[in-house]
Amino acid sequence: MKFLSWDETLFRSPEVFDPDYIPEKINFRDKQINSIVANLKPATMKSRPVNMLCLGTPGTGKTTVVKSVFSELKNVDEVIPVYVNCQLINSNQGVFARIFEKIYGYGLPSYGVPFSKVYGSVMKKLLELDKVLIVALDDINLLLDDRLMNEVIYSILKAHEEVEGVKTGLIAITTDLKLTARLDERVGSIFHPDEIYFPPYDYDEMFEILRQRCEAGFYPGVIDDEVLRLVTDLTFESGDIRTGLYTLKMAGIEAEKRGSKRIKAADVENTYEGSRKILLRKCIGILNSIERELLELIYSSAETTSGELYRKFKEKEKMSYTKFYNILAKLENLRLIDTVFKSLEKGRTRVIIKRFEPEMVIQALKEF
Repeated sequence: MKFLSWDETLFRSPEVFDPDYIPEKINFRDKQINSIVANLKPATMKSRPVNMLCLGTPGTGKTTVVKSVFSELKNVDEVIPVYVNCQLINSNQGVFARIFEKIYGYGLPSYGVPFSKVYGSVMKKLLELDKVLIVALDDINLLLDDRLMNEVIYSILKAHEEVEGVKTGLIAITTDLKLTARLDERVGSIFHPDEIYFPPYDYDEMFEILRQRCEAGFYPGVIDDEVLRLVTDLTFESGDIRTGLYTLKMAGIEAEKRGSKRIKAADVENTYEGSRKILLRKCIGILNSIERELLELIYSSAETTSGELYRKFKEKEKMSYTKFYNILAKLENLRLIDTVFKSLEKGRTRVIIKRFEPEMVIQALKEF
C-alpha cells in the first residue's frame, strides 16, 4: 500500500464538498435554470420580473441554482439581487436589514432602527438608483409562522404601492409543496408565482453529480467507481445529495488519517453515520421548541397515525389541528419523518414513519 507523506493530501479542493459550493456547471437542472432566467429577464429591462416559487425536497439543487443565477445578475446594472437565508434571518426587520445592507453597502447600526425607517430608506434608494430589487427568500417555510411569512412577502411586493416607480420581485424557495395554501388573501392577490419544481435526483444523476465533485475535489486515483457506487447507494437511500457530499469529504479525511492514498469502502462506512448525524442536527436546529417536542413524541412512540398523534400532543400543547398539521408537514419537508396513507374500513388515515433510528434522534434532541 502506498502511504501519504506528512505534507501530502488527497484533496485538490476540499470546498467542493461543502453544501454552499456553487459548481461552474450545474447538471440536470437546465429546465429550472431556463425558467428562472426567463422570468427574471424583464428586470434587466427595468420592468417587474415574474415572481417565482421554487419547490422541492431538501438537497434537490434549489439553493444552488438560485445562487448561481444571482451570481450572474451581479454583472447586470439594472438589477439588485438579494439572497436571504430564512433559517438564519427570520423576521421582517431582519430581511429588510439584509436588503438595506446590499443596497447601501453597509449594515444598519447596532441600536434599534424602526422598521418603517428601514423600509422607507430602502425604497427611497431603489427609486434613486432606478434599479429593480429581486429578493430570494430561501427556506421561506421555516419562518416562525404563517403570519410572519405573509408579512415578509407582502412587504416586498407592495413596494410599488408605497413608492411609485419602485419595482420588486420575489423568489420563494421552499420544501413545502403546499405553501401557496398558507398565503393569506392579500398576499395571494399580488404574489401569483410561477411554480418551478425541482424533482429528486435519480440514482444515475446522483452518481454523476458525486463523480464530478470527486474529479474537482480529489486528486486523480483517490476514489474508484466501486467505492463511489457505495456512496451513491447510501446517498440515494437518504434522498439528499448533501449526505453524499459530506460523506465523501469525511471519507477523504478518514483515508488521510490512515495515511492512505486511496479511499476505501471502510472509510465510507465509518463516516456515513456521522454524516447523517450532522445533517440530522442541522435539521433539528431549525425547529422551535414546540416542533422539537412533537418530534420527540414521534420518536419515543410506537407506530402511530396523525389522528392518534394529535390527540397525544394536544394534551401537552393546546393547538388547532391546522397548526399541528403544518408542524407535521414541516417535519416531513425536512425529511425527519415520512407519512403514508393507510386504508381503513371507514376511510383512510395517515401513518407516521420514522426516517432515523429513534436513539439517534432522541440523543440529538438532548443537545438543544
